[in-house]
Amino acid sequence: MSTIARKSHSAKKTVSGHKYCLTPVRVPKVHTKHRRIVTSIPAPQSIPIFKKLAKYEPISMSGQPPIIWHKAEDFYVHDRWGNKWLDWSSCVLVSNAGHGRREIIQSVKELVNRPLLATYVFSHEERAELCEALARVAPKGVNKVFLLSTGSEATECSIKLARTYGVKKYGPRKHVIVSFTGAFHGRTFGAQMAGGIPALKEWMVKLAPGFVQVPFPDGFRNEDVRFELFLETLARQGVKPGDVAGVITESYQGIGPNFLPAEYARRLGRWCRQHDVVLIMDEVQAGFGRTGKFWTFEHYDLTPDLICCGKGISSSLPISAVIGRPEIMDLYAPGSMTSTHSASPLPVAAAIANLKILAKEKLVRNSARLGAVLKEGLDRLRKKHSNRIGVAFCRGLVGGLLIVKPGTREPDGEMALKINEKCFQRGLLMFAPVGLGGGCIKIAPPLTITRDAILEGLGVLEEVCGETLD
Repeated sequence: MSTIARKSHSAKKTVSGHKYCLTPVRVPKVHTKHRRIVTSIPAPQSIPIFKKLAKYEPISMSGQPPIIWHKAEDFYVHDRWGNKWLDWSSCVLVSNAGHGRREIIQSVKELVNRPLLATYVFSHEERAELCEALARVAPKGVNKVFLLSTGSEATECSIKLARTYGVKKYGPRKHVIVSFTGAFHGRTFGAQMAGGIPALKEWMVKLAPGFVQVPFPDGFRNEDVRFELFLETLARQGVKPGDVAGVITESYQGIGPNFLPAEYARRLGRWCRQHDVVLIMDEVQAGFGRTGKFWTFEHYDLTPDLICCGKGISSSLPISAVIGRPEIMDLYAPGSMTSTHSASPLPVAAAIANLKILAKEKLVRNSARLGAVLKEGLDRLRKKHSNRIGVAFCRGLVGGLLIVKPGTREPDGEMALKINEKCFQRGLLMFAPVGLGGGCIKIAPPLTITRDAILEGLGVLEEVCGETLD
């Protein structure tokens, strides 16, 4: 094993626990319509680059399948050495409209050539256009837009707004933020306080008060999907409805994807309205057509007070947003809730072009239509390997297989990694397994993917599962 591989091995005692060997392995050549593998994997020429990264980057930046991206177009990723992968990662649910869209590139070029590269919070025309466009795709009455750069910024901002609303309207008692076990809302302090993964909070030592978690009703890890459990858990922790400023939940939990039961979600929405609690839907992964509706919360017949979005908002450059009700969004005076790169011109241009592509090409509909194909394939795999695949998740073009130890519900991170790596060696690219124990193989292709590409990818996954799980 190379030096860099040994370093990666020692660093992977993380929540996911994934690690990839960086010693090139001779693998069978692949040449199909959607995949091409012509070198050992990883490509031998890429190893000096990985060594340079290991020398100058923190080790936390390692941990994904060892490919040096050279270009990415539509639903393909290429390296410099002739290999082409069918992409089932979408840059971790970013490239909803496909990689390298010419429309997005042209929009960015126009601003580069103008030139207009940065504006702080001074206004520019495209900023107004994007805010209007996002307000139009949000529910009625949820029509104020605050543009930011990352999903973590968006969730932190929503927590700040929910607490501000509660405290200003009712006094300091109404400050508690309720979130769910297993939740991931970002990597900054407030986002991880609201998150529901204890291992990600160890560095905090002393947890800030006013954050509580309740069990997420996924039906597998937690079989109790009654909304009464939400109420019972708050009561056990001494939290009364009048104490709660906001409830934040991912529209689906990224560690699965784990979806809320529809009736649970509806009752949660009614409870929040009854007690004037700000309902925050974290759509950073889930929005912009990913699950076959524009917003995933539409599956639950919900109207949130605040929507956090990012990733698929631009299918490319870093930008995020909080979209919310005016009485919440307008709590801060001019100049008191800003960000240096809020509405930075180039990401804004990318987001405008992206929204136009999603609408013109009916990619939300494509996600719903091809999601049925993906779901059928994953369900078939789950049935065939029921002793090793605990559950198959799927809605639209996001899915997952939870790999478990034989006959148990305990995640098998090592086996999930093995499956993931073998798929990578055959030209099917997914990001590293996710979830508690690293047992979930997550699938998230660009929404531009075709039916035959879905079927080819499922064929690779089925072949690999047959070799490893039988």
